[in-house]
Amino acid sequence: MNITTIGFVGLGLIGGSIAKALRRVHPEYNIIAFDADKDSLLAAMSDGTLNQAHDTLSGGFSQCDIIFLCAPVNINIENLKILAPILKENCILTDVGSVKTQIHTAIRQMGLERHFVGGHPMAGSEKSGYVNANDRLLENAYYILTPTPEVCEDAVHTMTALARSITALPVVLDEKHHDYITAAISHLPHIIAYTLVNLVKDSDDDAERMRMLAAGGFKDITRIASSSPVMWQQICSENSENLLEVLDAYIKSLENIADAVKNNEKDSLLQFFAQAKDYRDSIPKSKAKGTIRPLYEIYVDLIDESGAIATIATILATNSISIKNIGIVHNREFQEGVLRIEFYEGDAAEKAVTLLRRFHYVVHERS
Repeated sequence: MNITTIGFVGLGLIGGSIAKALRRVHPEYNIIAFDADKDSLLAAMSDGTLNQAHDTLSGGFSQCDIIFLCAPVNINIENLKILAPILKENCILTDVGSVKTQIHTAIRQMGLERHFVGGHPMAGSEKSGYVNANDRLLENAYYILTPTPEVCEDAVHTMTALARSITALPVVLDEKHHDYITAAISHLPHIIAYTLVNLVKDSDDDAERMRMLAAGGFKDITRIASSSPVMWQQICSENSENLLEVLDAYIKSLENIADAVKNNEKDSLLQFFAQAKDYRDSIPKSKAKGTIRPLYEIYVDLIDESGAIATIATILATNSISIKNIGIVHNREFQEGVLRIEFYEGDAAEKAVTLLRRFHYVVHERS
């Protein structure tokens, strides 16, 4: 497909980052955008990301070869109603939401299946808005695509190539399979973390000794409970069916382990923990070994170029800082930093932060 014009409906962190990456990699593209936040449009025009800024969804959007829907899903659906009558015959519609079934349902109801290739870039930040957009945000991040059965193969190939061109890693999935997978590996863990934090809060004594002593394993397993409550409220609503299914399964597994503890079933307990350990240890880049230990880790923004990781490793090694583990993070929806570095000791992590910042690297620390 010959791409000349790409439109963005919403220009926040993700939309803005994709637009900036496309401008860097494809300077020939005509990139236009609409956003209710006029400051974002002005900033994107000033830095050269946009060729045109629009205050409505008519006009220039009728010329778009690809339109990215980058607002919350309910707003995307309303915007679709405005866009539907003006789409080019072969225009590709895509989005960037972390839950896919709801937008796919709306697409079917509007008869737009032949246009739609859903998208879920698995990258993000604790910050929001165009002001925090980064043209390298999606580098080496998984970019899930959920095409409808009716969309042509050329559209899927176009979106796959577009994702690769900004050095993301495209993965094609059915939208329902996507939502079930993310319910299990992302949404449920966040609910568990929030639930555990609230359980400890409600169980604490008047002196708040639990809060005072909370460290190590508790802080490691509940770190993701510092994510945005508003975002997780929305995700629970949008992916409720899958969440309820995995929650039911999780509750049953808790009941089973409770029975094993109650009845002192030593063999069952050993098998339970060993099976989980083996599977956890098999996940790439993971070094978990039984009881959760404190994680001394930092995350570094890194341009994807030859020798970049080796340069950082050399800087640390020449300053006698030992690295326990180092690797690219491909799923960065809820954290910043492309490169994860784990250390054996907290002092080494602190020293590494100071040193790398001295070399002008952007380093993100985890509390």
